[in-house]
Amino acid sequence: MDRQGALAALHKAVTVFARDFCAADERWCVALSGGADSLALTAAAAKVKPTTALIVDHQLQPDSAVVAATARDQALMLGCVGAEVIRVDVGTEGGPEAAARTARYRALDDARDGAPVLLGHTLDDQAETVLLGFGRGSGPRSIAGMRPNDPPWGRPLLEVRRSVTRQACTELGVTPWQDPHNRDPRFTRVRLRTEVLPLLEDVLGGGVAEALARTAAALRADTDALDELARQALTEASVDAGLDTSRLAALPEAIRLRVIRGWLLTGGAGGLTAKHIRGVDTLVMAWRGQGGVAVGSPLRNQRLIATRRDGVLRLHVEPV
Repeated sequence: MDRQGALAALHKAVTVFARDFCAADERWCVALSGGADSLALTAAAAKVKPTTALIVDHQLQPDSAVVAATARDQALMLGCVGAEVIRVDVGTEGGPEAAARTARYRALDDARDGAPVLLGHTLDDQAETVLLGFGRGSGPRSIAGMRPNDPPWGRPLLEVRRSVTRQACTELGVTPWQDPHNRDPRFTRVRLRTEVLPLLEDVLGGGVAEALARTAAALRADTDALDELARQALTEASVDAGLDTSRLAALPEAIRLRVIRGWLLTGGAGGLTAKHIRGVDTLVMAWRGQGGVAVGSPLRNQRLIATRRDGVLRLHVEPV
C-alpha cells in the first residue's frame, strides 16, 4: 500500500457510508476507545462531517482515566469538534465481555444527543462475529454478522481490514492504545483472532476473513427478504393480540418461525432462544392439547407463557 493509501481507503469508506446512510445528518459521533480501529475511523469521520468523539471509560484497568484522556486529546487533534469522556460502572451479568458491552452501548446511546454513532468494527471483526455465530449454532441471523447500518449505530469499516487502520495511524503519526484485553486468551474473541483465524488462513490458503465477510453479506440479504415476508405474514395472522394458528400452519417454516419470534418480541419477550421459538411452534404444528410454553422475559419476577386456545396463540404473564 502506498504512503497515503490507508488514509485514502478509510476516507472513501466513510464517505460512501455517509452518502448511503447519513445524508440527512449534519453531524455524527464516533465511539473512540483509543485503539487503532477507532482512532483511524475518528480521523476519517472528522474529514467528512462535524464529529464528536465519545470515549467510554469502563474503569476496569488502573490507567483507564489516562487512556481516556489521551484518546480525548487525540480526537481533538484529529479534527473532532468535541470529545467527551464518559465514566461507567460495569456490572457482572452475562460475564465481563457482555457486561462491558452493555454498559458501553448504554452510555453511548445516552450521550449521542440524537446523532448516529460510528463504530470501528472492521472486516476482521465481522469474520470473528461470523465464526462465533457458527460455534453457537444460533442460525442464519447470527451468521449474517453485523449490519453496516443499524441505527443509531453505524459501521463504515466493515469492508476494511484491521491492517489498514493500523497503517492509517502510522500515516497520521498517532500512537494507538494497545488494550491488554485484546491479548488475553481468556476471551473467546482473542483466541479466534490469534489462533483460529490464522490456522484457517493457513489450512485454506488465505482469504478466509474476506470469505466469511462475504458469507455474512449474502446471508443478510436473504434474512432481510425473509424478515420482510414475515412482517407481512405477522400482520395477516394477527387476531386480537394473538396469532391465528391455521394461518401460521400454512406458512413455510422459515417464515413461520420468524412470525413467532416477532410476535413474542412485540409481546415483551426477552432473551429469546431458538428453543423458545421452536417450543411455541409445537403449539402450531404438533398440537395435542398440551399446556403453555414458557419464553424468555426481561423481568426476573415473572415469566411469559405462550398458550393455544380455540386455534389462537396468546401470551400471558405468570409470577415466578
